[in-house]
Amino acid sequence: QVQLVESGGGLVQAGGSLRLSCVVSGRILDINDMGWYRQAPGNQRELVAIFPSGGSTNYLDSVKGRFTISRDNGKNTVYLQMNSLKPEDTAVSYCNARIRTSYSPLYRDYWGQGTQVTVSS
Repeated sequence: QVQLVESGGGLVQAGGSLRLSCVVSGRILDINDMGWYRQAPGNQRELVAIFPSGGSTNYLDSVKGRFTISRDNGKNTVYLQMNSLKPEDTAVSYCNARIRTSYSPLYRDYWGQGTQVTVSS
């Protein structure tokens, strides 16, 4: 099966930084889009940043200029560098990847278990 394992969440003061990592493993043939979503209590899950395999990155307006997504295709890993964090960034962050496996010719979305990001004021 496919696994997405996230790390790097935690508690930080406003203005601080965190770096999230997500490693994809399993019987993978190809990874298309890789991205990060977040969900705050009482809110819907929202796309924070996406890194398509062949396109340019895209960000949620409220994180532009503060967050940077990157990926290492050789390591099947996607990162999210979060700088100048604000209390409103507090949420559970989820890694997402669109993957084709040896089990199926179709791409489908896979999710990590989530990692808590808490920014104190």
